[in-house]
Amino acid sequence: MKKHTPNPPESPMDSGSFDANNPRLRNPRHPDPISHLFTILPDIDTPTLLCHACETLASLNVLTTDLAAELKGSPRSLALSIQQLAVLGELLVNRALDNLDPPAATQH
Repeated sequence: MKKHTPNPPESPMDSGSFDANNPRLRNPRHPDPISHLFTILPDIDTPTLLCHACETLASLNVLTTDLAAELKGSPRSLALSIQQLAVLGELLVNRALDNLDPPAATQH
């Protein structure tokens, strides 16, 4: 019987031609070239870093909440678990910001 679909391309792992010198593979002695696409300046202060981390986690919270609304069953539970981790991370970062610069006490 004639096969109508082509074979999938072989991956380096399947073909036996694993190239340990390939810089695209994870190698602790050779940095991934993609990792230099985004950098954080070394002189950014801690409160600014924490504020951006908090905003990133808040965005992740919204994205995963919206995604969970579209899903059912196990995938929905997974999305909600990710959302809860984002909220926990956001709470931790907010507490770290409060520790660096405590909010003014409310006066009565």
